[in-house]
Amino acid sequence: MSENGSRASWRAQLSPVGIAIGCLGCIIITASSVYTALKLGALPWPTIFTSIVALFALRAFGRRSLNEANVTQIVMSAGSMVAGGLAFTIPGIWMLGLADEVSWVEMLFVALAGTLLGLVCTAAIRRRFVDESDLEYPIGTAAAETLMATETGGMTGRRLFGSMGLAGLWCVARDALGWMPTLVAQLPIPGVSFAIYNSPQMLSVGFLVGGFAVALWFLGALVGNFGIIVAGSAAGLWDVATAQGIVSSLGMGLMMGSGVGVVLKDILPHVASVLRGRGRGELGNERGGRSRLEAGALALMVAAAALLVCMGLGLGPVVAVAVVLLAFVTTIMSAQSVGQTGIDPMEIFGLIVLLAVAAFSNASQVQLFYVAGVVAVACGLAGDVMSDFKTGAIIGTSPRAMWVGQAIGALLGTAVAVAVLVTLFSAYGPGAFGSGQMFVSAQASVVATMVSGIPSVPGFVVGLLGGVALYWAGLPAMMFGLGVYLPFYMSLTAALGAGVKWVYERICRARGVDDAEEKGTLVASGVLGGESIVGVAIALASVVSGLAG
Repeated sequence: MSENGSRASWRAQLSPVGIAIGCLGCIIITASSVYTALKLGALPWPTIFTSIVALFALRAFGRRSLNEANVTQIVMSAGSMVAGGLAFTIPGIWMLGLADEVSWVEMLFVALAGTLLGLVCTAAIRRRFVDESDLEYPIGTAAAETLMATETGGMTGRRLFGSMGLAGLWCVARDALGWMPTLVAQLPIPGVSFAIYNSPQMLSVGFLVGGFAVALWFLGALVGNFGIIVAGSAAGLWDVATAQGIVSSLGMGLMMGSGVGVVLKDILPHVASVLRGRGRGELGNERGGRSRLEAGALALMVAAAALLVCMGLGLGPVVAVAVVLLAFVTTIMSAQSVGQTGIDPMEIFGLIVLLAVAAFSNASQVQLFYVAGVVAVACGLAGDVMSDFKTGAIIGTSPRAMWVGQAIGALLGTAVAVAVLVTLFSAYGPGAFGSGQMFVSAQASVVATMVSGIPSVPGFVVGLLGGVALYWAGLPAMMFGLGVYLPFYMSLTAALGAGVKWVYERICRARGVDDAEEKGTLVASGVLGGESIVGVAIALASVVSGLAG
């Protein structure tokens, strides 16, 4: 395709009508995401919801392109992860009684710096982590299946939307009506959150990922919970509280080590060729001047983010450089995590960089929260962007159109998320945030606790070195680290989902079913999407009722 033809193609997918619909949806989704993250301590992926809304909104204007709908939903959903990055970190400042030391301008700088870094990193790693990778990206795959099913119709559509509807009804019964508990089959094991997560979405994640990756994930959960906490405590090596600190530190170290391994093995060897101009432009197909233009624009964005951290947040040049470099490492980790599990522990990545900065600088407590916020926003956005790139790779959307759509939605979401946070703080005061309060802000509470330092430095170092070694050996170290760190009920439920896939495939093989994998993926995608859609709908209802109250 010629350069002019390529340009026309991506601009057609990023239409004025789509941008207008996307921006309106972005305001609503971002506002509800802030409220949900603070109120429930969770943030459901809005991608499936926004895909359907975008598709039908565009059809009202007589437009039926799946690629245009995909770009529109990208604009619509981009601000949600920016909202999560802020909501999972900044309220910790208020919990520590430091509300007078933070302003809305500084919160805006945090969100903007994180957004710029997240966009730059995804532009740099798209080809390696989407086009040349076999990462599943379950959320992105589910979004693609949803969009294609609306066009295919027939049995494919009935399977997808039927499973989506059942999962949605299940979510309503659990969350809106309270007919079912969130956790079932709980056992009182000291230090271990043993239960099955009553979440069709988590089961479908285990089903979609499946195989060796989930096995290693669950192995990490067994080692952390029953090896270190249960067995270590029973042997008298440490008490339960100390064991939990070791486990969290080990898990963070493993995830950090996995990110470092990616940089050492997959990124640095290619840097020289990119700097010599031999690499291809990541956002499109053009070479030469276009690639250099893209590189120059991305470099300016990095410089702007560094200036915001250095001067806007008062962290100084050394810390600013460290934050930028570590943000790139952690956004790569985020891309891996979302690609393998559909989970983006953005606040954990923010904590990792926060602790690294605290180790070599004299940054104040408030400034450490800023560091965590910048990285959490960058990682949250990166996970969302890479998942959307996967959707586009499946249905043929232009990478350039998707990235520009992400930039529009993320920048708008930055302003909306800060405005909502400031509004809630002004309306309810700092005492409304924290455990047992109106806004539990669970993740921000963890950040507030960890500002004092890593619970177990030896555990973190062991995890860091182990993560590098595992990745270098070709093993999914991130999965093992997630298993160590995440609550046991999440890992157990994902393992059950993988077990269902194992049984399903063997039954289908025995019956001679040819398209078993395709059918299973389609239904699992619908289940995942159903809970996502209803989660966002419940969040919207919570915003309306909460603000009205």
